[in-house]
Amino acid sequence: MSEKRRISLVAGSYERFIWGFTLNPNKQTLNPIFSYPSHLSLIKSVAVSGSVVASGGSDDTIQLYNLSAASSIGSLTHHSSTVTALSFYSPPHLPFPRNLVSADADGSLAIFDADGFVHLKTFPVHKKAINDLALHPSGKLALTVSRDNCFAMVNLVRGRRSFCCRLDKEASIVRFDASGDLFFMAVDKVVSVHQAEDARLLLELQCPDRVLCAAPARNGLLYTGGEDRNITAWDIKSGKAAYCIEEAHAARVKGIVVLSDEATGDDEPYLIASASSDGTIRAWDVRMAATEKPNPLAECKTQSRLTCLAGSSLKSKQPKPAKNNAKVEDENQMVTDQ
Repeated sequence: MSEKRRISLVAGSYERFIWGFTLNPNKQTLNPIFSYPSHLSLIKSVAVSGSVVASGGSDDTIQLYNLSAASSIGSLTHHSSTVTALSFYSPPHLPFPRNLVSADADGSLAIFDADGFVHLKTFPVHKKAINDLALHPSGKLALTVSRDNCFAMVNLVRGRRSFCCRLDKEASIVRFDASGDLFFMAVDKVVSVHQAEDARLLLELQCPDRVLCAAPARNGLLYTGGEDRNITAWDIKSGKAAYCIEEAHAARVKGIVVLSDEATGDDEPYLIASASSDGTIRAWDVRMAATEKPNPLAECKTQSRLTCLAGSSLKSKQPKPAKNNAKVEDENQMVTDQ
């Protein structure tokens, strides 16, 4: 089986279109592979795992796609309000996702079995809309932040909230690092770094303007973007900016994806992608960013107001999931419908 990989990007927009692209770093091209008016109104979030794509919109639905075939594979209508966040749980030993977790504007989480996208459970977590959702690499727990100014921890095995606390201000973003030992929360211009075990605050990153997106890398960096139109790489040990791509876009940065970790297995990722409300998606080789402002490695203009971005790296001959292997029972299995 060939180990050649295809790097793909998926973006959602205010104009209800979902966009798919293939990135070729060697040829420095970013080629559109599909675009669909997939929702009745704006797309709030996208998630990718292997060849599976999910998008959530303000029409209360989740749309599903096969990235390899560039085709729609159905929809999920279990939410009764805007789908605000999506995340796949993909065990490292499987080439396809096991679960999809979604959040909505009513403050609820829903869990689906990714084999057939069977709905397992929906349960309340917050009193107001959930702004963001982060899954721990183990698949056992999730973190959520909400418009009710609360931060919550969710036990995904039992399917219930296990911890909740009120924050001084509303947080818009929450992310785990790749190891699951740390998590990050963005509140306006400040990104706080916490120990995952006890939520202890380790340090704060002071950004020049409101943070709208964040993506951790395996090399101890956290990439942020937002109202300042820059992409900043933060050293999460020192709390200082390692480098910054100034004016990366002409408008606010709405999504960042670190691509090199999965695509090459490198501990020093150098390839990232960004999306902006100006309609452009850009790929960057950041190895020169510490000494000079890099030019985009590749870019594509969608003529849409982009809202979110996700990425994936596919093997050219990826194994097809077997029906009877999709529900492996182990200690990491999420809640069932019992």
